[in-house]
Amino acid sequence: MAPGERRLDRRILWPLPFLVGAAVASVSLAQGRPDLVVADLGGNFVSQTAEVNGARLHYVRGGEGPVVILIHGFPQDWFEFHAIMPRLAKRFSVIAIDLRGIGGSGATMGGYDAANMAKDVHDLAVALGLERPYIVGHDIGGMVAYAFARRFPEATRGVMILDVPLPGIEGWDQIQGDPSVWHIRFMQVPGLAEKLVTGRSADYLEYFFQFAHFSPSEKAHYVAAYSSKAQLHAAFEMYRAFPANARFNESQTGANDVSLFFGAGENSPFAKLVPTFAKGLRARGCSHVETGLILGAVHYVVEDQPEEVAELIERYASLHSK
Repeated sequence: MAPGERRLDRRILWPLPFLVGAAVASVSLAQGRPDLVVADLGGNFVSQTAEVNGARLHYVRGGEGPVVILIHGFPQDWFEFHAIMPRLAKRFSVIAIDLRGIGGSGATMGGYDAANMAKDVHDLAVALGLERPYIVGHDIGGMVAYAFARRFPEATRGVMILDVPLPGIEGWDQIQGDPSVWHIRFMQVPGLAEKLVTGRSADYLEYFFQFAHFSPSEKAHYVAAYSSKAQLHAAFEMYRAFPANARFNESQTGANDVSLFFGAGENSPFAKLVPTFAKGLRARGCSHVETGLILGAVHYVVEDQPEEVAELIERYASLHSK
């Protein structure tokens, strides 16, 4: 550190994101420019889209074996998991999705609450004929993963929630008002973030990029995934849906035996609250809750410690693959 340089405390400033029935969907290869990013993954990975639950979802798929679905957080898309997808594909069928409105997925007028986006994931699994996928969600993706466990417990063999508190669950109130989550309130103001950020995505996202080891090419990828007014609006609507997420989570008090793993980065501000989060989940009927810390990681756990995250997913997704 050069004289006079101020080192940022990433622990303080991290960004929170933070039926089968009549499901009908069409699946197609993604059209347009060649997806060189997917090609770089090697193996048999392909980029595809599907029309599900009133939205066009983009996803990247590869590998063979028991299914693992990966759900990104903010400000990322499916590419959040690119560093670990080739390793996971040696043992699993890997599906990394773009949440509605982000990256290659189409924006919609509404439907950005976690419970509805969990239905997006569920309907995609049905459309692709995927049996009981193991669901991994980070940041906002973790909120979606938990909603999946609540809405479709019979359709998953387990859920992993990484470094995000859950609205309406014990621990959520403890982080409200903390300076580290200033961006939640900013993005929740109707229309304001769109006016101030549209056309300035790179500048806005650069604030978040400083809290992990993002390469220039990774930054460019994520800026492109949030570059249009529609994409930014979709992201902001996910934050504006937090009160709806809280109401949904508060309403879920029945017994739920889905295997849940709740993890956080060792240096995340949430690390000390992990026992509180687990207590809150158990109080709402979740009977199989395990917790753990990812050593050496803060919030962006895959960027900070990809091998440790991959090993964690392998361990739990394999335990529940029978």
